[in-house]
Amino acid sequence: MKTIRINNQITFNQHAPLVLIAGPCVIESEEMALETAASLKKIAENLGIPFVFKASFDKANRSSIFSQRGPGLEKGLEILGTVKETFHIPVTSDIHEPGQAAMAGEVLDIIQIPAFLCRQTDLLAAAAQTGKIINVKKGQFLAPWDMKNVIRKLEESGNSNILLTERGSTFGYNNLVVDMRALPEMRAYGYPVVFDATHSVQIPGGNGTSTGGRREFVPYLARAAAATGTDALFMEVHPDPDQAWSDGPNMVKLCDLEEILKPVLEIDRIVKEIGTAKIH
Repeated sequence: MKTIRINNQITFNQHAPLVLIAGPCVIESEEMALETAASLKKIAENLGIPFVFKASFDKANRSSIFSQRGPGLEKGLEILGTVKETFHIPVTSDIHEPGQAAMAGEVLDIIQIPAFLCRQTDLLAAAAQTGKIINVKKGQFLAPWDMKNVIRKLEESGNSNILLTERGSTFGYNNLVVDMRALPEMRAYGYPVVFDATHSVQIPGGNGTSTGGRREFVPYLARAAAATGTDALFMEVHPDPDQAWSDGPNMVKLCDLEEILKPVLEIDRIVKEIGTAKIH
């Protein structure tokens, strides 16, 4: 499997330490982003794990036109740049239009492609051309093996710094289900995989004008993913999710994160120690 590196400390690979990608769903303010990043960095240091800060500068696919979306491209990237420089940590965010890619690539260490947009050829090509690591979230509507076409678009656009993220699959109306087979299925294409433990417990559109969620199931899915084998864990984390602008019902409370991660990391350690048996 290809090894993807941000720097000498952070490597995505099935033999490397599990990477934590975490932060609030959307940038609500510079102060909140900095405070959350500081707390997350401390937790990661306490646990001895690599950490990438994540927050969106724009939530372009909200259920309601009246929902909060974030500070926008320029201000959002400025805040993410401040987080990066203040704490010396990598940052990631998602882009929604090809025209955002170049500017985002000047700041972000990982450019994230949203699940709903994972087949958008022009968006993938523009992201690839930045030369940055591209983390593509598998669409809720795709089978894991459909991601081979996404990979091909990025490779043909000149970029093989690729991460693939599992974030649940549509299961009837307003519901998602996670098929853990997706992790080894996607890893078989030769790139590291990420498990998104918080978006996987969403209830899309379940609150009428916003998305619902069941954050109490996050620990179970995170532990299951570690047991299956994942190279990184993506979690949206907020100091007070019930007051968050976006994705509150499925975000993890910042005060709960460290205890949630401890068993996940122990499972990850055991899996990497004993290896994964291959059955043919």
